[in-house]
Amino acid sequence: MGLWGQMEAVGYSLCRIWLLFLLFCLGQGRQMAPPGFVESSCRSRIFWMKLNKLLLQGKFFQLEINDPYAGPLLLDEKLASRCGYVLSEDAWGNPVFRASALGCHVTNEADELFSLTVNIKVSSFSSMRAAVTYTYPMYCSYSSWASREIVCEENYMEVSVKTNVPAVSNDYTVAWMSALPETQNVAYQLWQLMFVSPSGRKRITVSDAAKLGYSFNNTLSRVYLRAPYHSNESDFSVVSGVNMNMVTSTSMYRQRWLLLLIDTTVSCPVDGISFTDTTLTWTVPSIIPTLVVQESTFLSKNILMGVDGRAVVNPEEKNYLLEHNKTHIEITIPIGAEGGKLKSSISGGVYGVVYSIDLFLEHTWTDADWQTTKYTVVKSITTPFMPQIPTVINNTLPEERLFNVAFGHFLPDVSLVAIAIGNVPFTLREAQHHGFKIYETPFSNGMKEFILEVSFDDLYVLKEYVNRNETKYTLLVNYTISVGPEMTLYYHSAEVECVVADIELPEAVGYCDEENLYLAIPLFGLHQYWNLYLGDKLLNRHVALLNGYLAATNSTHLILQIPLFAVGVIYEEVSFQKIKARFDVALRKVRTMETLQMFSVSCSFNSPAFIICHPDGTIMISAQMKTVPAIDMSKTKLRDSSCKPREYNEGHAFFKFHVTTCGTSVRFEGDHIIYENEISYEKETLPGQSIPTITRDPDYRLTVLCYYRAKETLVLGAFASDPSTSPPFGSGTMVPRPNIAVQRRIRQALNVVSRVSKDESFMEFYEPNMAILKRPAEPVFLEVELKDESPDIELYLENCWVTRSLDFNSTPRWNITVDGCEINGSEYVAEFYPVAVSPRVRHPSHFKRLAVRTLAHRLEQVYVHCLVAACSPTNTPPGSPCRGECSSSRERKAFPGHHSANLQGYVLAGPVWIVDPDLR
Repeated sequence: MGLWGQMEAVGYSLCRIWLLFLLFCLGQGRQMAPPGFVESSCRSRIFWMKLNKLLLQGKFFQLEINDPYAGPLLLDEKLASRCGYVLSEDAWGNPVFRASALGCHVTNEADELFSLTVNIKVSSFSSMRAAVTYTYPMYCSYSSWASREIVCEENYMEVSVKTNVPAVSNDYTVAWMSALPETQNVAYQLWQLMFVSPSGRKRITVSDAAKLGYSFNNTLSRVYLRAPYHSNESDFSVVSGVNMNMVTSTSMYRQRWLLLLIDTTVSCPVDGISFTDTTLTWTVPSIIPTLVVQESTFLSKNILMGVDGRAVVNPEEKNYLLEHNKTHIEITIPIGAEGGKLKSSISGGVYGVVYSIDLFLEHTWTDADWQTTKYTVVKSITTPFMPQIPTVINNTLPEERLFNVAFGHFLPDVSLVAIAIGNVPFTLREAQHHGFKIYETPFSNGMKEFILEVSFDDLYVLKEYVNRNETKYTLLVNYTISVGPEMTLYYHSAEVECVVADIELPEAVGYCDEENLYLAIPLFGLHQYWNLYLGDKLLNRHVALLNGYLAATNSTHLILQIPLFAVGVIYEEVSFQKIKARFDVALRKVRTMETLQMFSVSCSFNSPAFIICHPDGTIMISAQMKTVPAIDMSKTKLRDSSCKPREYNEGHAFFKFHVTTCGTSVRFEGDHIIYENEISYEKETLPGQSIPTITRDPDYRLTVLCYYRAKETLVLGAFASDPSTSPPFGSGTMVPRPNIAVQRRIRQALNVVSRVSKDESFMEFYEPNMAILKRPAEPVFLEVELKDESPDIELYLENCWVTRSLDFNSTPRWNITVDGCEINGSEYVAEFYPVAVSPRVRHPSHFKRLAVRTLAHRLEQVYVHCLVAACSPTNTPPGSPCRGECSSSRERKAFPGHHSANLQGYVLAGPVWIVDPDLR
C-alpha cells in the first residue's frame, strides 16, 4: 500500500474508535421508537428509512443528523442536497428519508460498512415544543463497488470514482509536470476542482466548492463529488430527446512525487416523463456522451428497474414494461398498477385522480475508459390531474318501486359524508333514520361505489302524472363526498327518473231513467291527476248547479244526474216518437288539459212535449196543447202560416224549422240572442141563427223561445255548417199565453256586412273566397255596411280587433278601435277613411271604412273582428253628433237609452295573409 493509502487507513481507524464511543454515549439516553413506527433498509448503498404516517397523524416531526463530532444537525434543504440526503413522501404519503452511503455524516469502515444515526423528533406543536426524540441508527453493508458509480437523486447528483494509486518511482523529476500545463498551478497537498462550463473554466478549492453547494471528499479507496442540480457550473444538453443536467469537472491533487487527476463528471436526466390516459413512460438515454468517451467500446451489461426501492426481477409479471435499445431505456407503467398509488384529488371543482410511483433504474455498462460504470437514477413520478367525472347509474327496478342508484367509481380515500334528497340535506345517520339505505360496494380492483336506495313513495321523491296512466318518479340527489387525506369536500348532483304505469284510468258507467241521464265516475285520481270538463268549462259543483245537474258522491264514485233538457245535452236524433240524447264529459289532465277519455251516456226518451234548439239554428218542437174541447193539431201553425206541423196526433204537433224561417224574430237580451216564434191555432167559427157568432174552439197561443250565447253564435256571422266550429245547443222554452197579449217591440240584430277593398278608392273588392295577400306594413282596407235601416241611422264601429283565428274569443288579440276610436298599438294601427256619397253609397252614415296596418314583419294569417252598433239622432241630445267616427266615453254616457245595447251586430273579415314580398 502506498503512502496515500496508509494515511487514509490511520485516519479511518481513529474515526472508528471515536464513533463507537459516541454511539455508546448516545445509546445511554436513547428512547426507542414505537413498534411499527420506523422501517429501514440498505438498498444499493443507499440508506432507506420510512416513517409510518398513521403514527404521525396530528403530529409534527423533524429529522436531525447525528454528526460523530459536531452532534445533531437539523436536516434542511441546503444540508440535504449538499450532504446526500433526501426527505420526501412515498406514494402512500409515508415520510421517506434516503441517504447516500457517502453522505457527509456517515461513518465509513473500509468502504464496506456504513452507519448513520438519525434523531426523529415528534411533537404535538409546530414549534416542536415538548418534542419526543427517538434516536435511530442505520447500518449498510456494500462492497461491490464499480470503478465509477453515479447516483441521480431527486435533489443531488453524485459521482464516486475508485482511486487505485500505484507506487511512484524514487527518481523524482519535475519534467513530467511540463507535460500537463494545467497542473502547474495545482496547489501543493490540497485538493482542487476544475469545472468546465459554457462560461469557461473555473478552478476552486474544496472549501470554496462547499460554499457553492458542492460536496467533495475521499474515502479509503474512492473520491466522490456531490453536486446540486442547476448550479452555476452546470450545463444542459439533450441526449436522445431527454434533457440532461451535467457538471463537467476534474478533481486534482499534487504531492512531491504524485499528481492525481480524476474525472468527476456527472450527468443526470431532469425529464423524460410522458403520459397517456392509461400509462406513464419514463425514458433515460442508454448512452450519455459526457460519460462515455469512446462509444465504440460501450457495452451494456445489466439493466435493472425497481419500485419503491425494491428491485423488480420480472417486470412483466406486474404488467410493467422494460424496453431498451441503442439509444433509450424505457419503463412503461400502467396507471393504477401495483406498486404505485392512485389518489383522489379535486382541481377547479372537478373530481379526479393522480397516480404516484417511486421508481429507480440501475444501468451497468463497461467501456475502455472506465471499465465498469454503475448508473442509478431514483425518480418519484406523479401523473398530472386526471379528471374522473363520477357516474350515476340507475339500477332501479320499477316493479319493486325502489330507486337503486349507484354512485362511483371511487378510490378508497373517498368517503360519502352527506346527501340531499329533493334539496333537503341529511347526514348519513339522519338519512338512515329516515329510511334511506346507503351502503358501499367494493370491487376487486380496489375501487368502490356508493349505493342509495329510496322508495318511490318517499315524501321527498317528486311525483308527476304523465302520459295516460303513468307516474314519473324523480329523485333529485346531491352527494357530498370527502376526498383524500385533506378531506376536501366535493358535491355532485344527479337526477334519476323512472316512469311506471301504476295509474288506472277511470271508467264511467252511464244509465238513464225516464227524465234524466246519469254518469257514475270513480273518484280515484280526480282533481289529483284529472279534472272533468263540460266542453271547455271545468265541471265543478257550481257549474253543475248552474246547469241544473245534481252531483252527489259516495265513498268511491261521483254520480251526475243530468235532466234530459239541461244545458250540455246533445240530441243525436229527434223525432215525433222519441229523442235520442247523449251527454259527454271529458277527462282531462290537470296540468296540460289533454283529453284522455270521454265519458258518455246515451239513451232514448219518450217525451210528450219538448223544444230543442240545435247548434245549426234548427228548432224542433213537440207541442202539447191541453185544451177543452180538444183542437185539431193538424191545423196549428207558426207565425208564417205556411209552416205547418211535420207530424201530429190528437194531442201533439211536431214542428221543425230554422231560425231564419217561419217568421222567427230575433233579439238581444244581455249576453244572449233569443229567437222567438209562436204556435197558434186559428179559431173555427160556426154560423149561428142570430148574432153573436158561435165558436167551437178555444183561443190559445204557445210562444216558443230559443236562447243562444251571443259570443258563441255571432263569432260565425251565422249558424255554421261545420260541426267542429258550431256553437253548442241552445236552450229552449215554451210559454202558453192568450191571443190578446200586448204586442212586444222586437229588438233586431243589425244586418251588417264587411268586405275588403283592393285599394283606398273602395271601388273594387275581393271576392269572399279569394285569397288576400298583403306585404308587411301594407294596409288592409276594410269597409263595413249597415243594411235594411232608415237613412237617419248611423253605423258605429264600437270595438275592432285583430287575431290569428276566426274564433271570437281567440288570443292573442290586438285592439285597433276601442269605443270607436283608432288605437295605435305596438303590433297594428288603424286609420278611419271618410265616406262620401257615390253611386253605390246612398247613405254615408251606413258605412265605415278603416285602413289596418301591421307593424310586425312576421308571416302569418290574420282576421279582423268588429262589434258594431247603431244609433239614431232622435235619441241624441241636441247639438251632439250621432256618435261620429270617434266619440269619447263622456259623450257616450250622455246618450239616453244607450242604444248600442239594443241595435248590435258583428262582422268578420279575412283571412288576410301577411306574406314575404318575394311571395307576391
